[in-house]
Amino acid sequence: MIAVGSDHAGYGLKQAVMAHLKERGEEFKDYGTYSEASCDYPDFAEAVAQAIIKGEADKGILICGTGIGISIAANRHKEIRAALCGDCFSAEATRQHNDANILAMGARVVADGLALKIVDTFLDTPFSNGANHVRRIAKLS
Repeated sequence: MIAVGSDHAGYGLKQAVMAHLKERGEEFKDYGTYSEASCDYPDFAEAVAQAIIKGEADKGILICGTGIGISIAANRHKEIRAALCGDCFSAEATRQHNDANILAMGARVVADGLALKIVDTFLDTPFSNGANHVRRIAKLS
C-alpha cells in the first residue's frame, strides 16, 4: 500500500498522483490534506511516515510546494528514507541505492506530466540489495 500526503501547495498535484495510482491499479490511502486551505506540511509528513513505520504502507509519496520541507519533516524518523526527486534518474537511483521508502516532490517545481513519470520510476524500481548499499543504509539508522 502507498501512503500519500500533501500540504495545501501540493494538493493539486496529489490529486493527479492519486488518479494515476488508481489507473495503475495501486492500493493507496490519502493521509491529507483534503483541500487547498492553508495547513502545515509536517502534519502530513508525520502521518505518512507513521503509516510506513507501523507497517500500514510499504511506500509513501509526499508533496508540498518545493518538496523540501515535507521531506525534511519525514526524514526526522530513522526508519524513513525520504528522497526529494525532480527527475526520473534521481527517483531510480534513490530506489536502487538508498532503498528510499518515500518519494517527495515539489508541486511548484515539477509539472504534473513529469511528476507522474517520476512516480512510475520510483514505484517500478527495486532496491539493488548490493552489499555496499545495505551497509550504507545501515549507517543511516
